[in-house]
Amino acid sequence: MFQAQQKVIANRYPAWKYFLLILVTAIGLTYAMPNIFGDDPAVQISPAKSVVFTEATQQQVDKIIADAGLTPKESVFENGAFLIRFDNTEDQLKAKSSLKEALGRTAVVALNLAPATPDFLSAVGAQPMYLGLDLRGGVHFLMDVDMDAAVQKAYLRYVDEIKGTLRANKVRYVNADYEEEKLFVKFKDVETMQAGLLVLNKQFGEELKAKPNETTASPMVELSLSDKTIADTKKFALHQNITTLRNRINELGVAEPVIQQQGDRRIVVQLPGVQDTARAKEILGATATLEFRLVEERGDAARAAQTGFAPHGAKLYHFRDSRPILLKRSVIVSGENVINAQSGIDPQQGSAMVNVTLDGAGGRKMLATTKKNVGNRMAVVYIENRVETIEQNGEKVKKRITTKDVINAAVIRGQFGNRFQITGLDS
Repeated sequence: MFQAQQKVIANRYPAWKYFLLILVTAIGLTYAMPNIFGDDPAVQISPAKSVVFTEATQQQVDKIIADAGLTPKESVFENGAFLIRFDNTEDQLKAKSSLKEALGRTAVVALNLAPATPDFLSAVGAQPMYLGLDLRGGVHFLMDVDMDAAVQKAYLRYVDEIKGTLRANKVRYVNADYEEEKLFVKFKDVETMQAGLLVLNKQFGEELKAKPNETTASPMVELSLSDKTIADTKKFALHQNITTLRNRINELGVAEPVIQQQGDRRIVVQLPGVQDTARAKEILGATATLEFRLVEERGDAARAAQTGFAPHGAKLYHFRDSRPILLKRSVIVSGENVINAQSGIDPQQGSAMVNVTLDGAGGRKMLATTKKNVGNRMAVVYIENRVETIEQNGEKVKKRITTKDVINAAVIRGQFGNRFQITGLDS
């Protein structure tokens, strides 16, 4: 008898499918490989504002490291900054200390962890996977914005604006003041109060809620911020703080920072891979303000810088690139008078620009000064207060440092008051 044989058919696929499988696996392994190389302890050196690193800077950095008896694993100059890798954290810390002492204010020296991805993988765009704080470590800050102070500042601004508006409309008032989240404007009689109420409603109808109060000895108008004005004030304060934090974090050179709003008054900052927590806290905790002063044209700034003596009525300052300049001692307005400042780009020059709004008192001072000084120069002084940790007698101590730099000195082309622009800035 004959028995039928079963034909066994093997699982076979076209050759191109095997090739595709091998290719996809190879590509996947290639782009996953950077994760196995880990990180190198590194020191990142970024230029301070208005400073540009050159070839001479690179030679200076190399000499500082050599004088410290260190041999870096690699030193790279990219995107205007240095990244110096070391084999261990001991050399990294020693290099950071030497570089910070030698470079001073011309550079921002920070500790970091740099991916140790080989060049052949970086050449094809292979990078290690982003690791958050839970896997890589780093710094986590939770910051609370002082909204009460922001709202109070808005009330104080409106006190000056209300006074100016009533004077401009020739409505006489006895007094205007702020107390417990309310504005009070007193008048000598009911008729004048009604006239003032009409003017205030017309000028500030959407911003302030006004109501008459005739029960007191002196007729008065009570005003409070509208819900929209309060919300806008808080929103601006929050966004302004986020912008400031972003700019300061750039000094640390963190590749993938997380800066986001939490709730209506808090900001979360996460800096993965940052080792120098003290430095991060110092940079983020720095406070800054502005001063506006007229330039003293009669003196010799270079001579004053050499001798250390400024002419009578003048004070010696420096630009961020160390150029000396003489300014008048009297301050026109300061940061206390600035109620709004928003950055932008000058469409004509393509450089950074800041739109500044002053309060009523500051606007009047600025108007009076610019009216008399058309054709003269006015300087903007940037004042920064920060706390740095330094070594003193073998111990680490915190020292408060104040720096004052002139960021702009421009000719006054015409008179202006509480709203103007600062142009020609580097950043």
